[in-house]
Amino acid sequence: MFPMGSSPWVGIVLLSLAFMALCVATELTYDAYSLIINGEKRIIFSGSVHYPRSTVEMWPNIIQKAKDGCLDAIESYVFWDRHEPIRCEYDFSGNLNFIKFFKLVQEAGLYAILRIGPYVCAEWNYGGFPIWLHNMPGIELRTDNPIYKNEMQIFTTKIVSMAKEANLFASQGGPIILAQIENEYGNIMVDYGDAGKSYIKWCAQMALAQNIDVPWIMCQQHDAPQPMINTCNGYYYNQFQPNNPKSPKIFTENWIGWFQKWGQRVPHRSAEDSAFSVARFFQNGGILNNYYMYHGGTNFGRTAGGPYITTSYDYDAPLDEYGNLNQPKWGHLKQLHAAIKLVEKILTNGTRTDKDLGNQVTLTTYTNANGERFCFLSNINNNQDANVDLQQDGKYIVPSWSVTILNGCNKEVFNTAKVNSQTSIMVKKSDDASPKLTWVWIPEKKKDTMQGKGSFKANQLLEQKKLTFDVSDYLWYMTSVDINETSIWSNATLHVNTMGHTIRAYVNGMHVGYKFSQWGGNFTYEKQVSLKEGPNIITLLSATVGLANYGANFDKIKTGTAGGPVQLIGKNNVTIDLSNNLWSYKVGLNGEKRQLYNSQPRIGVSWRTNSSYPIGIPMTWYKAEFKAPSGADPVVVDLQGMGKGQAWVNGLSIGRYWTSWISDTNGCSDTCDYRGKHTTDKCNSNYGNPSQRWYHVPRSFLNNDKNTLVLFEEIGGNPENISFQTVTVETICAQVEEEGKCGSFKKGTWEATDGQSTVEAACIGKSSCGFTVTKEAFGVTFSLMKVDDGVARLAVQATC
Repeated sequence: MFPMGSSPWVGIVLLSLAFMALCVATELTYDAYSLIINGEKRIIFSGSVHYPRSTVEMWPNIIQKAKDGCLDAIESYVFWDRHEPIRCEYDFSGNLNFIKFFKLVQEAGLYAILRIGPYVCAEWNYGGFPIWLHNMPGIELRTDNPIYKNEMQIFTTKIVSMAKEANLFASQGGPIILAQIENEYGNIMVDYGDAGKSYIKWCAQMALAQNIDVPWIMCQQHDAPQPMINTCNGYYYNQFQPNNPKSPKIFTENWIGWFQKWGQRVPHRSAEDSAFSVARFFQNGGILNNYYMYHGGTNFGRTAGGPYITTSYDYDAPLDEYGNLNQPKWGHLKQLHAAIKLVEKILTNGTRTDKDLGNQVTLTTYTNANGERFCFLSNINNNQDANVDLQQDGKYIVPSWSVTILNGCNKEVFNTAKVNSQTSIMVKKSDDASPKLTWVWIPEKKKDTMQGKGSFKANQLLEQKKLTFDVSDYLWYMTSVDINETSIWSNATLHVNTMGHTIRAYVNGMHVGYKFSQWGGNFTYEKQVSLKEGPNIITLLSATVGLANYGANFDKIKTGTAGGPVQLIGKNNVTIDLSNNLWSYKVGLNGEKRQLYNSQPRIGVSWRTNSSYPIGIPMTWYKAEFKAPSGADPVVVDLQGMGKGQAWVNGLSIGRYWTSWISDTNGCSDTCDYRGKHTTDKCNSNYGNPSQRWYHVPRSFLNNDKNTLVLFEEIGGNPENISFQTVTVETICAQVEEEGKCGSFKKGTWEATDGQSTVEAACIGKSSCGFTVTKEAFGVTFSLMKVDDGVARLAVQATC
């Protein structure tokens, strides 16, 4: 290593590497089964970007960084619930303007993949279905139900018609080369029986009738009706074969990471294993690899599904939640793309042969009619490196759980386990000049609900999402019970079986307790209560934290205290069942109705300004004004100290927070062995900390002068330490294979005599830099070189 001392470093240090730029064609044609661009079969690298998860202002930057990462295409869902929140009332404005999004993709010289679904899953609230579907009499979703199929066809036709009118399909000169109907239905089709089989056939027929003149795909649908192309989703699918031998082999979702739930640690997937999966897929005849996600972004508002999906949807993607490069993953995959693109014509038109070299090592050779060759040398042993002698083509060390790519079958151009791209350590920084936030507050008004006053009544316990239309997380259940023997009921138990995610109870206006389900399923709530003689008002506040988005019949999963029972249990187990009492209902909070989150003054709303704002008091609204952090770096708000609730900046929701839920510390490890099959609990981080502490505030949400932050705190918190910060690169490293890891170097097996001055001359004071790594430039003689392969390696760490 080169000791930096206290020198101020402000540049990005990169090893000198050559990348092949991708040539994006302007004309596109098709045959029935192959992706053919300008008359030639193409290898396609694509990445999923969910346009509603980022703001319009972020789109060009994200698209360009995807292109810079050597992607050919951008894949995106369309979200039915966002585009048709009320039946027959459509919204394609602002962030929902998918036409603009795909035109920006085309302007960047990229193709597009349109995933209509219209069921999308995506860890999105209710899988992307609008709630009004759920409330239609006689409807059953995702099955051979005429009511549902009619609505699905109307929406699909609407999206296709808009895309056609904008000339977005490749057959019209547009960017869209593939379209998807349904989504992962094969995973759960067995639960729908024969109705599921007939439904998927209808989906294919309906899609084909749209006449878009580009192929349709169905992911995870092994029996996809022809000419639908069935594709695969997962971590590894090198052995996947489509159900039609003429169909291209497409990896619709190569899971580059995983989503996070409240209470869980942050999941990661290593750059090495990610590249290993991609290389193995193309080694075995893959044509298109799509990363899910390439940019996940943020679940603004109440779009996070679940239950319990966090507001962050970072997904450990190559572009992080804020649109920054996630290094080294972004750079490592870029190098992989360039290596495979070197011989695209050989891969798509050549003849493939596989040779088992023993000990889980395989040599795959692609040869074209001119005798040109390209090889993949894979070692899937997860603990033993391989020494491979290919005779006249050379000798190679293939690390365990890796793939070596050989151009001409005799020159190593890439290995999935050898990470040469830079590593960036991102940090959150506070502006020391920013004053501490000054808070005003107001309690959530509950006088009406404490008196049992709602907007409608029923002699039963009703299902929450059916009543709320999902316009709020909150539903009040209120009833009254007459008591005439206080000796039995002075120390009673309130017993509630609930399907909600959290519940809070009041008796005669007095708060008696709060509870949430650890895993978001059914749970029992019991609290000791004291009842008085005469009428007693029981008030329950049920809250959801994202509606279910996946699984067979997920739409039928009930929320709230639907069905109960709700009981009072007195002395000697004397029980009163309140389930069929006359219940009064109210949707949402008074603060939501009064729009306390709005930055503009509200008539009749008086925020309290005394200095001793409440701490740890549930059902409280807080408000503070702040100035946007200077510069162009992404902005976050640190909600350290808060409990659970929702946050708004200038009236725009930045999502739910649950800062008080601390992740588990069991099985903690600071190391991550990329070798062996990846699982969701492998390579996690953020042990013993809030699942999510920082929340993204897009700069487009901010004003130049005064801004307003509003919090609704549901369970009680302390806003004293809340601050606005920026996300920036603190430290960058390159080539740390031998010398340790970024932020923790050790001396390697050789040392340069003139390293630091060379790097400083190239990089100090610059926003980016590069230099050629040679033994002459760094004062290395052959006598100093002790590495086995005779190649000197440079490790650099810089502080920005």
